[in-house]
Amino acid sequence: MRTIGVALLLLLSAGCSQSAAEPAAPNLQPPTVDSNLGEARIWLHAGDRRSLVLPNGERRPIDSLLAVPSPLKYGQFAWNDVGVPKGHAWIRIDLSAQTLSVFRGKHEIGTAVILYGADSHLTPTGRFPILAKFANHRSSLYDAAMPFTLQLTGDGVAIHGSDVRSNAATHGCIGIPEAFARRLFTAVSRGDLVYIIPEVRR
Repeated sequence: MRTIGVALLLLLSAGCSQSAAEPAAPNLQPPTVDSNLGEARIWLHAGDRRSLVLPNGERRPIDSLLAVPSPLKYGQFAWNDVGVPKGHAWIRIDLSAQTLSVFRGKHEIGTAVILYGADSHLTPTGRFPILAKFANHRSSLYDAAMPFTLQLTGDGVAIHGSDVRSNAATHGCIGIPEAFARRLFTAVSRGDLVYIIPEVRR
């Protein structure tokens, strides 16, 4: 079973951008997303079901996970919502594992390797509703494209499409592959919740 660091078995006008000149925090490790299963989805039976513990102590029960056949690398993602019933979407971001997972109800439908804020521009953690969606936003502060923006805070922290690569970081936003960002943008709505799990320093 793959691990994604979640113990799964258990001023937007300013915005932010990816910083090529500023290296990622030195403790960023390669994301740990892997699976030795060939199936598209791992269905958890009654005795195997787990709950995800979120930053506010809330527990979210999970009925199925994506089966990722090999470790995801920077810029890669998985998406499969075939057979998943309709329901509210929610997002869980694990900074330690450098992954974002999107769920519809109790089912994971997408996961991707992310970029996040360097030590000088920390990504906030906790529970955030999606405040607004902008398909073609551009940061006025950094003069950088932020496609498929999902605004999380009043001061510009957002999830948006980025060039996700090793040794890169953001100014506090969550950067995801643009193709994944497009799918995520259509899968979520204003008010849907995003949970950002703090990085565990070793």
